[in-house]
Amino acid sequence: MTIAELRRAAQNERLAARVHAQLVSLAQKQTREGKPYWELGLADGGGKMILRAWSDTEVFSLCSELQEGEFLEVEGDFVFTPAFGLDARSWVCRPLEDEEIAMLLGGSAELQEKQAQAYATVVELITSVADPRLRGVAELFLQEQGERFRRAAAARNYHHARRGGLVEHVSQMMRVADQVAAIYPALNRDLLLVGTFFHDIGKLWENCPDQKGFGIPYDERGELLGHISIGIELVNTYWRKLLETPLAAEWKSLKPATEQVRLHLLHLIASHHGDLAFGSPVVPKTPEAFALHFIDNLDARLEMVFAAYLNGVPLADRIVERVRPLPGNLVQPLPKYDPPESERGGFDPELGF
Repeated sequence: MTIAELRRAAQNERLAARVHAQLVSLAQKQTREGKPYWELGLADGGGKMILRAWSDTEVFSLCSELQEGEFLEVEGDFVFTPAFGLDARSWVCRPLEDEEIAMLLGGSAELQEKQAQAYATVVELITSVADPRLRGVAELFLQEQGERFRRAAAARNYHHARRGGLVEHVSQMMRVADQVAAIYPALNRDLLLVGTFFHDIGKLWENCPDQKGFGIPYDERGELLGHISIGIELVNTYWRKLLETPLAAEWKSLKPATEQVRLHLLHLIASHHGDLAFGSPVVPKTPEAFALHFIDNLDARLEMVFAAYLNGVPLADRIVERVRPLPGNLVQPLPKYDPPESERGGFDPELGF
């Protein structure tokens, strides 16, 4: 089972299962009473969990031989509880074979298809951009950094916090941006789409798993600058590269001016958190900047809500305990209206509909 499947299946009752995952963290700790135990952080393509090895279990001594980065099969009796989350009191483990590691890194067939479609959508929408400067800088970036973009996470916690999560987040946001631009024709669609593509691009260094792993190592550049500053630096770098191409010579007569386009694109990256208190160096000052901020917040929040329904602790019928940073407990959504057979109609060959 995947970690996400295991979490959903083991709600408050023990479940015998096996999970394949990478050991992304390993630390020896003590309880308040001074009792030693090991804490293992495990991750696969769609989720994370903490496993504990208590001093009175057989696997306690084994943990001293494990190393971060190893790929393991963990078999045991799992349970998901409010106090400890997903855990196993009794478990054993073994190293994965090379073929098993390759399958694990590839992710489930469903996840592979989802992320491949997300990347294809990003490429398709970038190709549809009319402004050659905005389209060109995005295409040039994908040519050189596409592989890194496809494996980056959108966050360490909360939303799309998984290998490949960033492309899912960006693809969904670009689809929404495309629809919003159609509803509000005063918006600059080209700028909004490319700004959406680049808004979190600094996370390729702040939140990027290793090529062959699920853990997200801390990066000095990411720690010192943050993804907004890195994103601005990256766009400026690729903009300069673009201006050195033969195509750029034809852009001197284009309107709006090329430098103005660059500045507005940078503003979208700089302001997308929406508030100085949340890390943006400037607040949104253009229609596209406001739209991007709200689209980003919408996609991130809905991802957290849907994940909470799957992974949260039930408090009562249709009520799920609060999952931070959401503001309160969740209530199961109202099902979509299912009309009775008499209202559904059918095809009338005489009428043709």
